[in-house]
Amino acid sequence: MSLDPPRKKSRTAVASADKPVLGAVPLGDGRCRFRVWAPLAETVHVHLLPPRERLSRLAPAAGGYHDGVLEDVDPGALYLYRLDARRERPDPASRFQPDGVHGPSQVMDTGFDWTDAAWRGIPLRRYIFYELHVGTFTPEGTFDGVSDQLDDLAALGITAVELMPIAQFPGNRNWGYDGVYPFAVQGSYGGPVGLKRLIDTCHQKQLAVVLDVVYNHLGPEGNYLAEFGPYFSDAYRTPWGAPLNFDGPHSDEVRRFFIENALYWITEFHIDALRLDAVHAILDFSARPFLEELTQMVHLKSADLGRPVFLIAESALNDTRLIRPPELGGMGIDAQWNDDLHHALHAVVTGEHQGYYGDFGKFEQLLKALREGFVYSGEYSEFRKRRHGNSSRNIPAHRLVVFAQNHDQVGNRKRGDRLTLLLSDDGLRMMAGVILLSPYLPLLFMGEEYGETAPFPFFISHSDPDLIEAVRKGRRAEWSSDDEQNEAPDPQDEKTFTSARLNHALRHAQGPHHMLWEFYRRLTELRTRIRVLAEPEKARMEVIGLSKQRIGCIHRWSPAEEAFVIFHADDKAVSAAIPLPAGRWSKELDSRDTRWGGTGSSIPCSLESSGEFQMELLPYSFLLLLKNRT
Repeated sequence: MSLDPPRKKSRTAVASADKPVLGAVPLGDGRCRFRVWAPLAETVHVHLLPPRERLSRLAPAAGGYHDGVLEDVDPGALYLYRLDARRERPDPASRFQPDGVHGPSQVMDTGFDWTDAAWRGIPLRRYIFYELHVGTFTPEGTFDGVSDQLDDLAALGITAVELMPIAQFPGNRNWGYDGVYPFAVQGSYGGPVGLKRLIDTCHQKQLAVVLDVVYNHLGPEGNYLAEFGPYFSDAYRTPWGAPLNFDGPHSDEVRRFFIENALYWITEFHIDALRLDAVHAILDFSARPFLEELTQMVHLKSADLGRPVFLIAESALNDTRLIRPPELGGMGIDAQWNDDLHHALHAVVTGEHQGYYGDFGKFEQLLKALREGFVYSGEYSEFRKRRHGNSSRNIPAHRLVVFAQNHDQVGNRKRGDRLTLLLSDDGLRMMAGVILLSPYLPLLFMGEEYGETAPFPFFISHSDPDLIEAVRKGRRAEWSSDDEQNEAPDPQDEKTFTSARLNHALRHAQGPHHMLWEFYRRLTELRTRIRVLAEPEKARMEVIGLSKQRIGCIHRWSPAEEAFVIFHADDKAVSAAIPLPAGRWSKELDSRDTRWGGTGSSIPCSLESSGEFQMELLPYSFLLLLKNRT
């Protein structure tokens, strides 16, 4: 299977390759270049801390930059920037914050003994994502702890490990979306060297690495960027405060800061893809939006490196312009998350209709999500009180990422409860089959593959009492209309964080958890091995529904073979005439088999259909049938 084709270089790119990179960069022989964008300061000094303490002024440069090369500065040196001889702050482009968000920055050696020279990446079509939070994935809560689990992920059939944000945040406990130093790797996770070790090990095991980055806001504690320059815009607001300045005065340099950040992860850390958090909150009305420029620069770097590097957006807009190619008026981002399939599947199976689930629940919507991608493609949304989205009918299937669970859909629930507590094992298997054998790119959320019971609630470890109380008040306000007696967990309480740690031992013990893991492994093996399932392709697919019986069928074909998926999303058994194309079919997978923990199934191993086949389908069942065409 070939890699995605290399991108052509464009002469219109506004690269900053001729400018020294931001931050502190060792040059060898004890020399170190310091460069910072600080147009709001007339003077900037580097305050090197003991044992070689001294103060050195940086030279003003065009565009509000200050830079200089200092002697006798080795990796490991601690420093702060002194702005106008009045206040000292960490480096906005700090590579490491060993004492947290308020402490000094550290000069870091960029060298590392990489062993992944033979790694050339994998095509986007082959991505099976596994989203994890480093702090709760293992008892250690470190990159090295993640490395210890990679053999199990590879055995499961995962091809891409997706890390939730790892940029330095306040304290040692956070989802990661309160990061304030975009270039600095969280110290409690193992810092930049620990991250490089993890990525190098992933590549040795043929696993791609996806990094979640946040370019729509920065966290509130330790956020000193506004003292350096106009990094933020006062023209708009987001749910998290002031957005970053991507289209106002001085926005060229703000863009440069974050584009350089993206290229930093790709080059120095060998990251294979970046997941762009909540791009709908990147408010930019310029003729050439930041996201378009970012995408072009990343694709140019991908071509230079000779390996594929992808951008994957999260967006609440259902706007395919994000992933359409520039020649069709799009931004050229490689893929985006599709919340609509999650919402449609969740509402149908669980019956929940609160919040945005109120827009979903009809079985026909689930069929449309499987057929096209977006459910809302211009229809009126009662939740939003307006029309929403545009059509994804013509978007290639491998441009959309789908899931039954992710950090948001679990963590934004009041108590962070997983589907394990909402559904039977039959329901869990059925939903897994729909996602993993859909034509789209599947994503698993850590622990779902064995039915993890630990919740994933929202947690923080801020140090400012007023900020802590504001977060608590905000969380309480989210559930002010909830009539449940139990309060949401206190996000600052360490017990909230420790409650989210996974118990990997569950999957090793014989019983329902292990059988569920084996079922997931079987699904990934089928998706990878069977060509008609491995190639995401809408053109050779038909989605058929028996809505009254809540039965969905996905027929996919190639010149050599056909696959027919049947799922029953109801809690009552039903007898139905399934529109199974004529021919002899073999049953490749049945979620109700006893080997997976089911009660057994009456569906025969071999079926002869004349174009319709009468079946007795048990509640929440999932079937895969195969037929050769040669």
